[in-house]
Amino acid sequence: MIFASVQMVLAHLPNLNSISAMSLAAAVMSLSYSTIAWAATLNKGVQPDVDYGYKASTRTGAFFGFITALGDIAFAYAGHNVVLEIQATIPSSPEKPSKKPMWRGALLAYLVVAFCYFPVAWIGYWCYGNSVDDNILISLQKPSWLIAAANMFVVVHVIGSYQIYAIAVFDLLETALVKKLHFSPSFMLRFVTRTVYVGLTMFVGICIPFFGGLLSFFGGFAFAPTTYFLPCIMWLSIYKPKRFGLSWTANWVCIVFGVLLMILSPIGALRHIILTAKDYEFFS
Repeated sequence: MIFASVQMVLAHLPNLNSISAMSLAAAVMSLSYSTIAWAATLNKGVQPDVDYGYKASTRTGAFFGFITALGDIAFAYAGHNVVLEIQATIPSSPEKPSKKPMWRGALLAYLVVAFCYFPVAWIGYWCYGNSVDDNILISLQKPSWLIAAANMFVVVHVIGSYQIYAIAVFDLLETALVKKLHFSPSFMLRFVTRTVYVGLTMFVGICIPFFGGLLSFFGGFAFAPTTYFLPCIMWLSIYKPKRFGLSWTANWVCIVFGVLLMILSPIGALRHIILTAKDYEFFS
């Protein structure tokens, strides 16, 4: 509720440019807590009786675990639905097209993402094996002051990233309300729409605490199309590369993989949520 209260204030900032400082802070926080996670884990070393096998005891369970993990990865490397929103804020002209700085920014962003994710994945699995928690900071346990600091960095990071994703949703909602339902564009429309959206996401967040399962579900169902295969379909439609050439083949591989990911990972995620929800009570 405290987090949502902060978002209700920040939600009324007008555009992506107005949250650039917050976005930078979120990026620094992401680097910071990731570094704390892998460095503290490395310092702790390999735990006694570590197991690197599957958590599941059956082939079926192992398969569903595998496709759920693919959904997690899809979520982690998604974000292309926000890229165009970001590029739209960059001045562009025939002499200085926005795609050049955007390309450099995308390369830098993915290098930073790789620096955050890969050490945490490798070192976390090496030290804890299959017993590692969805949130590796929970597995660490000690020192408590360092974990508290890392969690605060996580909060600052998510405050910024929430707004980056939400601004695109706000724009979509307000445009639909004005153009299709004929509301007059006003401060009151903006205030009510954004406050209600933040309130609804807060309510869902309180009700549904299945962190890992939800990441996988949304990674496959929501982000796989916009990130992994719709851009490839658009590329093939526009540029029409030579059939069975390198570009044509690479795009079709991505399309097939993306469609399978969209179908399979939500199934694995739903199974995971159902299994973990057996003892769950609302607002417990």
